[in-house]
Amino acid sequence: MIRFGIIGTNTITEKFIQAARQAEGAAIAAVYSRKEETAAAYADKHGIEHRFTSLDAMLASDAIDAVYIASPTAYHMQHAIACMDAGKHVLCEKPVASNDRELKLMIEAAERNQVLFMEAMKSTLTPAFAAIAEQLPKIGKVRRYFASYCQYSSRYDAYKRGEVMNAFKPDLSNGALMDIGVYGIYPAVVLFGQPTGVKAEAYMLESGVDGEGSMILKYEDMDAVIMYSKITNSLVPSEIQGENGNILIDQISEPRQVRIHYRDGRVEDISVAHQIADVMMYEIQEFVNLIRSGKTESTVNSHANSLAVQGIMTEARQQFGLVFPADAR
Repeated sequence: MIRFGIIGTNTITEKFIQAARQAEGAAIAAVYSRKEETAAAYADKHGIEHRFTSLDAMLASDAIDAVYIASPTAYHMQHAIACMDAGKHVLCEKPVASNDRELKLMIEAAERNQVLFMEAMKSTLTPAFAAIAEQLPKIGKVRRYFASYCQYSSRYDAYKRGEVMNAFKPDLSNGALMDIGVYGIYPAVVLFGQPTGVKAEAYMLESGVDGEGSMILKYEDMDAVIMYSKITNSLVPSEIQGENGNILIDQISEPRQVRIHYRDGRVEDISVAHQIADVMMYEIQEFVNLIRSGKTESTVNSHANSLAVQGIMTEARQQFGLVFPADAR
């Protein structure tokens, strides 16, 4: 069993626990929180044996083999490097870092310690996304990738009342691009590689982060158009346009229904049903399998792909003026 310690006691870690318990070979062994009462309550709620209020103590413990990091993005680098320097494998929630400079330091730590380090981007490891990648040649020469992910934040109403929650705080390296936009960018990079150019625009909130935005990624013979928002909803699916047909994707963040619409009118359903309710299981299974096979990097959520995504987001933020305190460190 690969025994996980968890950094973070929030909604995403609860989903992680549920998903990990459906993965073969994964176990939740420990949780870390700065507050003793929070760590104890969380561990009791989820039946976790070990609870720590010192990160150093958890990393020194032989109770865990790997760490799932779901702290605010601004803390990902320091937490990940500490874990890897302690010899622990790291699965780090997306976006994996505040910027590309931080990510390079994290990858250096992984290589230095010969441990597995992977970004927890769930969508690219689903069976449906694998079907998209495998059957992409059916639509001929690809000319456009279009991804739309706009989800009205449950915290935006509080923001409009004057309460700025973590999702809208630049000091935590948050905002719409980091939280939502990354879901449109990552599949583009996995499928088509690193673009040659980036053009980005965004609507900036008074708190100092972006509420919504869009970008165009330029490739040699195609482009990728990405729309994202935390202040509006969208019902528009995502699409890959080829010269012989189109691949229609219901949700770019969690693809389930995928169909090829050929130019001659034929429609082919290439959906691959998820075996489980919680799609996070696939990234956990990938991570566990990589450790068991002695690998230190995923071929899908690879270091190179994560670096390309971070480079795109860092460039986009520079274009529309989103600066994090982490950028100056």
